[in-house]
Amino acid sequence: MNQQELRDKILSIIDENKVGTLATVKNNKPHSRYMTFFNESMTLYTPTNKETHKTEEIDENPNVHILLGYDGEGVGDTFVEIEGIASIKDDNETKHKLWNKSLEPWFEGPDDPEYIVLEIKPSKIRLMNMKDNSPQTLEM
Repeated sequence: MNQQELRDKILSIIDENKVGTLATVKNNKPHSRYMTFFNESMTLYTPTNKETHKTEEIDENPNVHILLGYDGEGVGDTFVEIEGIASIKDDNETKHKLWNKSLEPWFEGPDDPEYIVLEIKPSKIRLMNMKDNSPQTLEM
């Protein structure tokens, strides 16, 4: 698979799978939780509350790991492993761009001061379980 085919396959998995795990580092150990992800040109965004452990952990160590795509159908399900650097975005433009009604149970609206967005810039993405060609790595 050439780099463009690899990139296209990775993008299709990211675009088709909005829920995955986000792992941060807490006391030199991984700390994972499920999150909802939005993709824009291979940069991932996920909404959260600014008063969560993940924001503290990212402030201390911005290295994160994301898993997207495994849907539980079987051992051979294709998925991606994403290594990246996270940053906290609380500017109005980003918050309004990503706001949607599904966030209403947690936030009063896009201007809620508790609502922030995590931006994850991938450094490496591995495509896993592609049968005969697994894993394949896309360096960013």
